[in-house]
Amino acid sequence: MSSQDKTTDSDPRHEEDQSITAALRAVVKYSAAPPPSSYALLQEKTDLKLPPANWLRENAQLGTAGTTVLGSSRKSKPFTRYHYYFTCMYSADAFILSDLRSISKLLKIPYSKSHVSMAVHRVGSTLLLDELDIQELFMRSSQTGDWTWLKEFYQRLIDQKWQRKKKSKEQWNEKAILSKFLYYSINSDGTAVPVPSDTEQATEEGCGTAAEGPSWPATYNSSTTESEGSAIPKEVDTYTLGHVSSVSKEQNLPTLFNEGENSQGLRNDFVRNILWTFEDIHMLVGSNMPIFGGGRYPAVSLRLRDNNKPINVLTGIDYWLDNLMCNVPELVMCFHVNGIVQKYEMIKTEDIPDLENSMFSTRVVKDIAQNILSFLKSNCTKEGHTYWLFKASGSDIVKLYDLTTLCEEAAEEKCQNPFTLPVAVLLYKVASNMMLKKRNYGTIRTLLLNCIKLLDEERHPQIIASAHYMLAELFQLDDVSEDEGNGESLRGGGSEDSYSDEEEEEEEEEEDESCSYSTSSEPQDDSKAVAVIKSVVELSVPEKYKSTHQIRPNCAFPVSQDKEEKCRLVLSYVLKGLKAVDNSIKKESDLPAADPSTPIPLKYEERSENGARDVEKEIALLLDRGQSPHPFTSSETVTTRSGMLPGTWQHRMKLQLFLKASKAYFVLSDAAANLLKYGRALRYIKLALQCHDGYCSISGGLHPQVLLFHCQCLSLCGDVQLMLAQNASNRAAYLEEYNYQTKDDQEILHCLHRESSCQAFSMATDLASDPEYQLIVSSKCYEAAHDLLTSGVLKDLGQEQLGQVLKRLGNICNEMGVFYMNQAAAMQAERQGVRRSVCVAEQELWKKSFSCFEKGMQDFNAISDSVNTALLLCNIGRLMRICAQAHCVATSEHSRDEFSPEEALYYNKAIDYYQRALKSLGCREGHSAVWDSVNWELSTTYFTLATLLQDYAPLSRKAQEQIEREVTESMMKSLRYCDLQTESARQPLYQYRAATIHHRLASMYHSCYRNQVGDESVRKQHKALAEQHYSKAVRLFISLSEAPCELLRTLLERVAFAEFTMAGQNSSAVKLKTLTGALEIMCETRHAFKLIHKELLEQQEKASDSSSSSELNTEEVVKLTGIFEPSFSFLLLQLIKLSTASKRKLSGKEEEQVKIYKNVYSRLLRAEKSIPLIQRVSLFMELLDQLKPPTGSDEARSSSRESNPKDSSAS
Repeated sequence: MSSQDKTTDSDPRHEEDQSITAALRAVVKYSAAPPPSSYALLQEKTDLKLPPANWLRENAQLGTAGTTVLGSSRKSKPFTRYHYYFTCMYSADAFILSDLRSISKLLKIPYSKSHVSMAVHRVGSTLLLDELDIQELFMRSSQTGDWTWLKEFYQRLIDQKWQRKKKSKEQWNEKAILSKFLYYSINSDGTAVPVPSDTEQATEEGCGTAAEGPSWPATYNSSTTESEGSAIPKEVDTYTLGHVSSVSKEQNLPTLFNEGENSQGLRNDFVRNILWTFEDIHMLVGSNMPIFGGGRYPAVSLRLRDNNKPINVLTGIDYWLDNLMCNVPELVMCFHVNGIVQKYEMIKTEDIPDLENSMFSTRVVKDIAQNILSFLKSNCTKEGHTYWLFKASGSDIVKLYDLTTLCEEAAEEKCQNPFTLPVAVLLYKVASNMMLKKRNYGTIRTLLLNCIKLLDEERHPQIIASAHYMLAELFQLDDVSEDEGNGESLRGGGSEDSYSDEEEEEEEEEEDESCSYSTSSEPQDDSKAVAVIKSVVELSVPEKYKSTHQIRPNCAFPVSQDKEEKCRLVLSYVLKGLKAVDNSIKKESDLPAADPSTPIPLKYEERSENGARDVEKEIALLLDRGQSPHPFTSSETVTTRSGMLPGTWQHRMKLQLFLKASKAYFVLSDAAANLLKYGRALRYIKLALQCHDGYCSISGGLHPQVLLFHCQCLSLCGDVQLMLAQNASNRAAYLEEYNYQTKDDQEILHCLHRESSCQAFSMATDLASDPEYQLIVSSKCYEAAHDLLTSGVLKDLGQEQLGQVLKRLGNICNEMGVFYMNQAAAMQAERQGVRRSVCVAEQELWKKSFSCFEKGMQDFNAISDSVNTALLLCNIGRLMRICAQAHCVATSEHSRDEFSPEEALYYNKAIDYYQRALKSLGCREGHSAVWDSVNWELSTTYFTLATLLQDYAPLSRKAQEQIEREVTESMMKSLRYCDLQTESARQPLYQYRAATIHHRLASMYHSCYRNQVGDESVRKQHKALAEQHYSKAVRLFISLSEAPCELLRTLLERVAFAEFTMAGQNSSAVKLKTLTGALEIMCETRHAFKLIHKELLEQQEKASDSSSSSELNTEEVVKLTGIFEPSFSFLLLQLIKLSTASKRKLSGKEEEQVKIYKNVYSRLLRAEKSIPLIQRVSLFMELLDQLKPPTGSDEARSSSRESNPKDSSAS
């Protein structure tokens, strides 16, 4: 073996070629070939005409190279040979996609006189090039008739004397020798080496297999042998569904085609796929060239040459491009004479352009590539169209035709475009692969829409249905935000058309029609050409052709972010998919034909008391159906209602479409509920459940993920029914929303009715007028969801959702308990003032309410929800208070019997439940609002109990002392739960209640002191307690400043208490002291009168405003002033009498005070009784102001007197 070394370092052209070579970059994206192994060096004089023992046997080292050279490879339709690696490797980085042979033929156009025939198609920003074998197609047209119009066009405009050219015997011999040489070279002894049939080769950057689990089906089947597909990943064309749309493996969609009919099998005709980059040229190229290696030569290519024939430029370009694009640094040339091996020669790849007789400039080759690709990019602009690049033998003119347009112009064969199906399938498969990567959603949408445009629904329903389903799947309805976890949403998708602006698109079409590269002097025969290269010499001129058509890069296309609009788009795609499936089913349904323009009524009706049982039966049947774990198997032959067989593509596609529609309606219902459009929400959830019913009708069992989604639907249905029950006043508006239907909704319902009656959830989704029925339906929906989630299938999967359902169950139990409780309270209010016992209906309502509350507590306890448990306990406490009020026996409208033991029983039960609620909460921190609410209710219950005991004392059953003791105990407990320190909205209420408690206790001790006979120590204790509670009551009422009447009443009672005390005193000095103290208390009423006077003035100012209301009780003020005036007069008169009757001479200061008493008393007596109330109050204030206190203000004295007694709780 010799090598060829040339010293060309000083050659500028060689330096330029080396720099160009260095700028090239090739990355292997996929490889099914084994690691390179060393080739066998054949001995000199080896006869290559003799076949080796392993000849034509499949070999991983050679791939298909050993057989294709003999023409034994299967012929395929346009583009099909690239389906596999194009769908796997589709990338925006590569805008040219072809095989190495086609690229080489393009770049040799200026050097070769042979014909060039290639089909070109644009997918997004990528141009796909494939050889269009005219001779093979025309030979096939005599059998199929597919290409008759093209044959006629070819003969008429291009080659009128066309005939098939047969290959010479010498050409066949050369190919046979090359094949035998390659088989000899894979091993030295000439024996065949067996190759494993199941080889899985490592890839440097392979397609990647889809994740295990539920997935989109492999779109195409292939009848190729096992070894042919052995290097293909088994799930390369899969699309993983979302978690809601997930189904079991048995329910995956079937393959779209069988190999026999259309020959569209998913296979890889190339051993390796390479992303080749040079400056701004990017190509994804398929190659079958065998690569050898080992020892000093890690990678070499092997060539066979006739020693009598020198290497020409065309051969040199072939060798150079092959090695360059496959990253092979060296070439091994084996020379032979008549099949007899002569010698080997090693040539470096970079030296190939400088070989003798085959010298060429790599710069020129680069310019040719730049020009030809710019030419194609500028003129192959229509998405979905197939173009034909043609150069006749011996001609220098290159023409580009739009074959799609030419086919459409053939009047008799408009629907027989042979390019339609391959192109549409390619678009579909590219979109399917891109769905795996969850990116470029805009590009996916464009590809699928163009795929649908190319196909006839009657002839290709399966592809159309699948494409519409994928379009629906582009909208991720599972997540609130589409950007989360998807990498790219629809907002960042690809181009939808070539231009974003319609004017630019029209201008480009005009340029295409005027043929950018044609002139008016072109012959008439070229009128059908889209563009023409007038001379191949132009391709060698740098930048002769520049791309004038800018393919729009990935950018956003307008997709509304409105959730309802997205779901409507999804439903439109689902509907089109369902129509495609239904049209493909041969057997017509037994159902009468439905008119899509006639709405299907969504019935609503009044429900009887048996409504709850009916709903329960419905949902029980559903649960029985959902528990079946096994879907249809392929062995089953029972047809569905529409005539489908389980396991067919129609069956599986309908499953997916029904599920997607159900999900879309669920999202619509949830959005409507959030907008408080509950009638619309109920309509949508009804449609969602009808879709689910249709799904169940054709599916033998439900996948766990489907069951989980169904639980969500049931929960949402329960939510909507609950909200409808709570907003019964808006029923008319909700009914209008519920009955509205869009055309798509009607047509989807008609599609559903082909498979199911859709009545499984009719009662659960009806709009009833009875709130009780709606609450029952809501409860049953939650219970059904709970039963599903606790079943064996979902026991481990739905724990998070189970917690939410349990909370909903607890909530609906609370709502139903409150509903029955309010009904009982309303019934009680109707018989108010009527003397009768509790009726049976009222007791039944109590029992229902109590049962619901208890059930709700069980649900909340199951999820350790202490806050909601406390609220339910609080509601039970309220129920007990209602029961207590019901047992109050009224004798007339304003009077009643004494406090009964039944009332005491229920009030004590209420107290017990409130205390349990506080215990459930534990402490105020973290639940302050709930804690304060329960605390207030507990204080109120104690206060009510004490008040009733005090006002309607059961003297017939208990002694006075016992009643007083119980009243005091209950009052003090109520006082204990009055939170006076914490600043909150309830603080004034707590202060008012505490003041009232002290006032009532003071009044009780006052009464005991007046009526007590006998033990003087007890009387003294009652007197001290009365003084203590009066003092605290006054202090609290003064701090409120919003209870002047209560303050005035308390002070007057305190004065009366002092007067009663004075009546029992004998000494004049002691009486005088007591009266003086009573007068000081009377002077404290000035604060109450000031507040009353202020409110009376406000009443006068607002008298003209009829809508204004005052909180001041004028009648109460009149009554209190009637008590105040005689009491005040009596005090003044007694003080004057005692002061003047004293034997002791008065001091000057005392005489002055007596004069003031007389003056005030005189004015009080002379005051007119008929003057207005506000003037009387003003007079009282003026008179009280004249009685100056000896020291400080009345508030100061009051505070000083109140500082001594201990806290009331100590008593």
